[in-house]
Amino acid sequence: MRPSPAEIVRTLVAGRLPGLVHVAHRPGPHHARHVTDPDGRVLLLVPVVSDLAAALRPVDGGSDVPTVLDVLDLPPSAGAPSLGRAWVSGWATPLHGAEARAAALDFAAVEPTGDLLDVGTRFRLFGFEVVEARWERAGAVRRIDPGAYAEAEPDPLHAAEGGLLADLADQHADRMVTYLRRQLGLADGGPGTAPQVVRLDRYGMLVAYGRPAARRRARLTFPRPLAEPADLARLLRPVLRPCAGTPHRAEHA
Repeated sequence: MRPSPAEIVRTLVAGRLPGLVHVAHRPGPHHARHVTDPDGRVLLLVPVVSDLAAALRPVDGGSDVPTVLDVLDLPPSAGAPSLGRAWVSGWATPLHGAEARAAALDFAAVEPTGDLLDVGTRFRLFGFEVVEARWERAGAVRRIDPGAYAEAEPDPLHAAEGGLLADLADQHADRMVTYLRRQLGLADGGPGTAPQVVRLDRYGMLVAYGRPAARRRARLTFPRPLAEPADLARLLRPVLRPCAGTPHRAEHA
């Protein structure tokens, strides 16, 4: 299994990556702190005195503003492939009262910043339901059904991916290389050819192997989707012992 396009978009816009906000008919884009709540609604934490706050101010008596959140994936290491870019759009509106307090709790669950304590004074929360979603990768743009987007869940490993990969490379390199070679049917090709895990998600790991000028990739699928980063350690425990099991299925990419 692989993450669906809707899952990838939910993962990219979840709030762990920097985002740019484009506001219709206004100068921009604007850097913004954002998260998505459990239903996929976008929440923006905006300084009251800022260009973005001015751009989000409705005109002509309206209450909301057409807004696009633009997020580009940041691969966890040099040479790792990108998940691409996501755009989600909707009609941003300021949140007040009980709605703002509930949104602040949702925001804190992803990014527990102290600035949330100043919502209503120095900061304001805006939110919008996603009415359009797009995913770009390798030069192709794909539209994502808003219903599929809302039902998808962000990948639980994404926020910890860099640390997990570093741990595999630094603490368990020899056994991981031995295991990956066995799973992929690879011989020792000499210096610089050892297989390496370059990306992780809830469904599996992407492995790069071969000579630097002709690197190839293969995907190893987990026997079940992972629910949290700690599941990876439990799943790989047999692999990191001297006699490794076979908890993955290989699929060459």
